[in-house]
Amino acid sequence: MIEGEFLRGAGIVAVLKLLERGEMYGYELVVALEKRTDGVLALGQSTLYPMLYNLEAKGFITPRWDEQGPRARKYYRLTLKGKNRLAKDSLTWHKLTTAMESLGFT
Repeated sequence: MIEGEFLRGAGIVAVLKLLERGEMYGYELVVALEKRTDGVLALGQSTLYPMLYNLEAKGFITPRWDEQGPRARKYYRLTLKGKNRLAKDSLTWHKLTTAMESLGFT
C-alpha cells in the first residue's frame, strides 16, 4: 500500500481514470481500485468519500442518484473539466514514469 502524497495524487488520477470508463458509485470505486491495482491503491471509504466530495466541488465529477434498486446509490461521472484534468494528469504520470524508468526503476 502506498502512503502519503503519492497515494493522494495517484488516488485522484486512478478515480478519474476509472470514471472515464463509465459512472460508478462510491463502494464500487473502492472495490475496483483495490482489485485492479492488486491492493496498491486500496482506499478505504473514509479516504475515498472526502476525495469524491472534493472532486465534485472542483467540478471534475458530477453525481446522480439512482433510487431504482434495493437502496439508493449516488453514481459519479466525469465532467468535461474532469476529462481535461485526467488528460493533463495522465501526461504528467507518463513523464514521471518515463523519467523513473530512465533511472533504472521498472
